Amino acid sequence: MRTKTIFIVIFTMLITIFLMMNTDAVDFNLLFVDEVKISKLLVIGVCTFIGFILGYWAGRPKTTVSTYDDRFEHTEAPVVSKGALSDEDRDYIS
Repeated sequence: MRTKTIFIVIFTMLITIFLMMNTDAVDFNLLFVDEVKISKLLVIGVCTFIGFILGYWAGRPKTTVSTYDDRFEHTEAPVVSKGALSDEDRDYIS
């Protein structure tokens, strides 16, 4: 197995153990409700899930839009060597 897979399995096991140890109900004050008894397991689980979703959303690879449609002209950017000088730069240096 790869290191990333092992890390994910261990991290998931630790979160599961932590959630199972915190099952008692606690009082929460919400915006429109005075006091609600909610299980710590539910609160921590939901917060962890939201954290994973936000982390994936922030770190996901950017999608590149490309087309293989023949109706559009395929133009490639000119390849310029990093060491090459333009004529304007050569005139300035001289």
